[in-house]
Amino acid sequence: MRARYGVPLSLTAVGAAGLAYAAGIEARSFRLRRVTIPVLPRGMRPLRVLQVSDIHMVSGQNKKRRWLQSLAGLRPDFVVNTGDNLSDPEGVPEVLDALGPLMEFPGTYVFGSNDYYGPKLRNPARYLIEKVQGRHGLNGNPPVVGAVHNPWEELRDAFDEAGWVGLSNNRGRLKLDGIEIALTGLDDPHIKRDRYAEVAGGPEDGADLSLAVVHAPYLRSLDAFTADGYPLILAGHTHGGQLCIPFYGALVTNCDLDTGRVKGLSTHTAGEHTSYLHVSAGCGTNRYTPVRFACPPEATLLTLTEQA
Repeated sequence: MRARYGVPLSLTAVGAAGLAYAAGIEARSFRLRRVTIPVLPRGMRPLRVLQVSDIHMVSGQNKKRRWLQSLAGLRPDFVVNTGDNLSDPEGVPEVLDALGPLMEFPGTYVFGSNDYYGPKLRNPARYLIEKVQGRHGLNGNPPVVGAVHNPWEELRDAFDEAGWVGLSNNRGRLKLDGIEIALTGLDDPHIKRDRYAEVAGGPEDGADLSLAVVHAPYLRSLDAFTADGYPLILAGHTHGGQLCIPFYGALVTNCDLDTGRVKGLSTHTAGEHTSYLHVSAGCGTNRYTPVRFACPPEATLLTLTEQA
């Protein structure tokens, strides 16, 4: 009996230990990544940009809330929020409390699907099935039925009141001590809310830097931004794969981006242009899958420097 059941019981113990680590330790091991990107015109001073993404706030997540508040100590030049702030319809006050100190700085934002709709319980294996079938979000899947609607308008109004620039299918500008940043963003491609025709045309004249922002890095959005000549695109959504294999990496991206670019800095080429792409692994999880493995939660301090 020992020989027959020893291995399965050992595997069960290892699996249970891994799940306990993924849920109880790594999902709460918040950390800051630092990345340098050479995209600024010659002679321009470096800019420090804090990117926060995929907070997926659930009421009672006090450690996450305090960690986000502490990021204000970095004193960034501006903040970029790449969406999915919520995973609980009751979480808006805690999101705003967590981001309150950061909202004292200039900033910009786009929303993701979880800002608009509450999460639903689903089998994580479906992400692998959808990857094989080429279906992600509403891009190839049936429309969502019976979704919970989150109070995203409260987030929008608070961000706008703080002076953050909303970029959901919109353009805007930030002025920083004589430096002008032109911003172009899309609403979430994961639920087909992106309308690139409304913001097409490429970087604006007269700006010191043009920046593109989108929640989910679907290839159609990356292609459009890159072909229009944006030097840098910021995105989130992927959670860095969330459950990764050590020494191998992510299995899925939850969009049509390849797993080699699931998080961090890479490049994207479309037509005759190449853009830098930074995808944040985010600092949260869907409330029904509160685990991370080999992919700790993060925010990123991007230091933008002169082009080579």
